[in-house]
Parts: sequence; structure tokens; C-alpha cells
Amino acid sequence: MGKNAIVGQSGGPTAVINSSLAGVVKNAFDRKIPKVYGMRYGVKSLVELNVIDMADYIMEEIDFELLKRTPSSFLGSCRFKLPLPDENEEIYKIIFNNLKKLNIGYFFYIGGNDSMDTVMKLSKYGQMVNSDIRFMGVPKTIDNDLEISDHCPGYGSAAKYIAATTKELILDADVYDTKAACIVEVMGRNAGWLAGAAALSRGVDCDGPDGIFLPEAKFDIDIFVTKIAERLKTGSVLMVVAEGIKLEDGRYISELGSDLNIVDAFGHRMLTGASRYLAETVNHRLGVKTRSIEFGTMQRAAAHIISRVDMTEAFQVGSAAVTAAWEGQTNKVIVLKRVSNDPYICVTDIVDVTKVANVEKKVPLDWITPSGDDVTHEFIKYATPLIQAELTPFMVNGMPRHITIASKDKQRGRN
Repeated sequence: MGKNAIVGQSGGPTAVINSSLAGVVKNAFDRKIPKVYGMRYGVKSLVELNVIDMADYIMEEIDFELLKRTPSSFLGSCRFKLPLPDENEEIYKIIFNNLKKLNIGYFFYIGGNDSMDTVMKLSKYGQMVNSDIRFMGVPKTIDNDLEISDHCPGYGSAAKYIAATTKELILDADVYDTKAACIVEVMGRNAGWLAGAAALSRGVDCDGPDGIFLPEAKFDIDIFVTKIAERLKTGSVLMVVAEGIKLEDGRYISELGSDLNIVDAFGHRMLTGASRYLAETVNHRLGVKTRSIEFGTMQRAAAHIISRVDMTEAFQVGSAAVTAAWEGQTNKVIVLKRVSNDPYICVTDIVDVTKVANVEKKVPLDWITPSGDDVTHEFIKYATPLIQAELTPFMVNGMPRHITIASKDKQRGRN
């Protein structure tokens, strides 16, 4: 009998993270890998040995097609910071002992920066203890901030949702002759790829947002209010801001309206409320009706407006990870490499995970206008191919049909 495989998902989900899972499982099944296990809640499941046999849940072609169309993480996720071996070697001993129990030879982890850190740590420890397990990272993140990869699976669908919803909000704001200001907040702690995507709403039927503010550019509240005051002279205003916009002194705008200082397992401050604070400030200074809108988790869960390009590439990176591991690669991550923009052609490549883990890719400053309130044509040219085409959901009784572990257990008579 050959070695088995195990796959997990980590960090914030996306609309296409399950397409990458489908790519891993499909290729592993095709290569007749004896068992393909799924970690129920990321790498911490290996401490508790909480895993499932993927063959019990993905049994036929329709299951793969449903999986591609299902948002969020099918296996469940975690935000678990794996310590260094010299900080807590015991946890590594438990993980590798459990991997041995499962006869694992191939390890696949679907996630972003922090997940690639986990792949790197496990791979290095594996080398220390002469393990023959091959560790592979499979990229995902709506933030689009993984280094080296041209872009990340998950970003295209989130960008499509942001652009389409921004366009709808602009149309809504123009309904009344009463002037008002709307501040839309999208995700993006230190990288403005998501906020910049709002510019894709521009076209013959929509002028797009009146301003787009990214974390990479210095943010000035006084200038922001002045821009709104000027625009209000001719009509209502809609501004888009990233949740991570900061003052020149480094303070997040979201900090100004909250005393909360909550951080996650990786030390990342929880950011929320930038649009709310700015809307209140504009209302106070200008006396105009204001509204703040946070897209929240819908940016990563809107599978009904998924980008087919994004879904296809997500599947491809999952499949490519299995091929690479099968051929002997380890301590690697699959990345996307753009070959051509017109026509759009993108292929997968393999790089050392050490070049990606804990490295953050930001929007190039020359893709931001000198005024700091918009993105340039270069950004548009980069992002437009990533939102192309659609993948129609399977509709049942007027609603999209998805696949979940709970629904599969129910079908099989399990509690």
C-alpha cells in the first residue's frame, strides 16, 4: 500500500477555497492515493486527530461540481499559530505521531500568509526528524497579498462582488434629489487590492466611486472631508475605504472610534468601524446625511457571483500541488504566473514556501493616483481579467444548492 494524503483549510474562507480542495481531492483520487483525509479544523485537528475520509463525502462527479460552487471552508478552518519547535516541540511530536498513524506521505494546506508559515514550520521539522512526508502549500486569500504569485485564488471573486455591489450602491444613492454621503468599507489590513477593485464598477453606465482610499497611501481626514464637501456641490457622494487606512502617525482610522484592542492568534488587530467613524465625522462637520456600509464577510462568501476564472485557477492550484508532491516536491507552494494579459493566460508554478510565508504583497504605489484617492489604469488592466465569466449555481427551489459535511452526514443517516 502507498502513502496516504491529508488536506486542510486555514484562515478566512473565500468563495473558491473549496475549488482548491476539489482540485486536491480529484487529483489524489485519480492517482489512486489509498486514502485522502481532511482536517476538520485546520492543523489544530492534527493535535486532536479530528479528521474525515474524503471518500465518504466526495463520492461522485456531482459532488465535485457542488464543492466548486460552495463558499466557505468545507472542512472547517482555524486561526492557529503553530509555535516554533524550540518553543513547544511536544506539539510537533503529537502532530507527526498522528500523521504516522494515518500513514501520511502527502500534506496539503490551503491558506494565506499564516498558513504558509505553518507549512514551512512543519516541513522544516519534518526534515529535522527525517520524515518522508511531502508538504505543499496551496494559496488562497481574498486579500491578494501573497508574494511572488501574480494573484491569489479567492481575490477575483471577491473583487467581482465588490465591484458589482459598489455599482448597485451608486445607483441606489442617485435615487433621491437629497444630497448624501455614503462611505463603503471593504477588507484589507495593509494591502488595498480589495478596495481598488471598486474601480472595476466604472463603465458606460456608471462613473464608479468618487474616491478609493487604500492602506498604502497616507490618509488625511481633513482632506477626505473636503473632497466630500466639493463633490456634494453636484450630487450625492460614495467613497470606498479599506478597513486598514491609517493616519500619517500610523494609527488606524478604526482605532479612533473604538477603545477595543482585540487581536487574533497571530497578533493581528481586529479592524472594523473605519467607515462608521468617517460617516459620523462627515455628518458632524458638514451636517449632511451620511451612511456607512461594511461589506463584511459577504466579500468572501458570495458564491452566487463567483468569477469562473477565479474558480478555474483555484482548482488548478489544488491539482498542481498534488502533482508536485507526487513528483517529489516538498516545502513548496503553488503560485500563479501571468503569461499574457491580452489574451489573458495564466499558468501555475512552484516556489519555495520560505519565499512566500509571512511576506505581504502590497499594491504598487505607482498604481495609486498621486492624490491618493484612486487607482490607475494599470490596476484596472491587472484586475479586470480576474473577474471574467460566471459559474451558475445549481438552483433548487429558487436557492443555490451547496454541499456540506453536515448535509452529507444527514443523507447517509449519520448524526
